Amino acid sequence: MNKNHTINLDKIESIFNSRKPEVIGQYHYFSVLVPLVVIEEELHILYEVRSDTLKRQPGEICFPGGRMEAGETEETCALREATEELGIPMSAIRVIAQLDSLYTYSNFTMYSFLGVIDREELKNATINTEEVKSIFTIPLSQLLETSPFIYKMDIIPDVGDDFPYKLVNFSNGYNWRKGKSEVPIYHFDGKTIWGLTARITHNLVKIIQQKK
Repeated sequence: MNKNHTINLDKIESIFNSRKPEVIGQYHYFSVLVPLVVIEEELHILYEVRSDTLKRQPGEICFPGGRMEAGETEETCALREATEELGIPMSAIRVIAQLDSLYTYSNFTMYSFLGVIDREELKNATINTEEVKSIFTIPLSQLLETSPFIYKMDIIPDVGDDFPYKLVNFSNGYNWRKGKSEVPIYHFDGKTIWGLTARITHNLVKIIQQKK
């Protein structure tokens, strides 16, 4: 064996001693804030309508949030994006807890945080119209009383005919593992909340209902 390729246990330990584990493959990470707002003594959840000029999901309903930048935490990302999009100071937001994370089949992870936005600060906010068309709220009580339509779909690998099955000793093909995904859909006063935003909403509602 070439001496340059010789490796011993001490070398292995030195490589991995301070190494931080990463995710295998190409992944992106996003984080959103699920904002609670007290309006006339009733809790509401705030949503955004994305600008019609955005390249991705124009006009769709979402939570404040976006892609994580290098060196920032999941919570910092959610807060930064919320302040940039809603035009409010970070001091106007109080984080209650980190919610459950979404791991998607399309190679990205969505983190979410439940927080409270000060109503008076929100009244004086100037939203970033380059990203946000408008904002609206839905009473939490209404969400707790509403069951979304849920569409269930199969996630099927699209493997080309040129896959080298003989190299993996499956000359007659392979039974690739399939997945499943759920797409909740809510309708409120002409507005449609669906996809990841609806999944986060539905999960939050279920957590609250289980603890009531």
